[in-house]
Amino acid sequence: MEKLTGAEEEIMLILWDIKKGFVKDIRAKMKNPKPHYNTIATIIKILCDKGFVNYTAYGKTYEYFPVIAKDRFFSTRIKSVLQKYCNNSASQLVSFFVQDKKISIKELEELVHTLKNK
Repeated sequence: MEKLTGAEEEIMLILWDIKKGFVKDIRAKMKNPKPHYNTIATIIKILCDKGFVNYTAYGKTYEYFPVIAKDRFFSTRIKSVLQKYCNNSASQLVSFFVQDKKISIKELEELVHTLKNK
């Protein structure tokens, strides 16, 4: 799966949230300062070329929708992080969050509970 730029990922997050939409719908969900309409349209075209997005044409207007599911993208990204930075070790990833105080004891207990019930 191809990597996404920050701008591409921002648009994908919006599309995953709204399920489908026109450029104006995507732009409306973006933070200020909002990119120009044509900039967003260009990024969406790139996402289409990469296979992340497809569209339904209504004349000259296009309604866009994600082709790649958010959980599939997330899984691929996490596997990449594990491989590149954690020697394929999930425990190293969790240790990082514990040491950096980005995960609470309660969250760790929930993680352990989830693992025990799998």
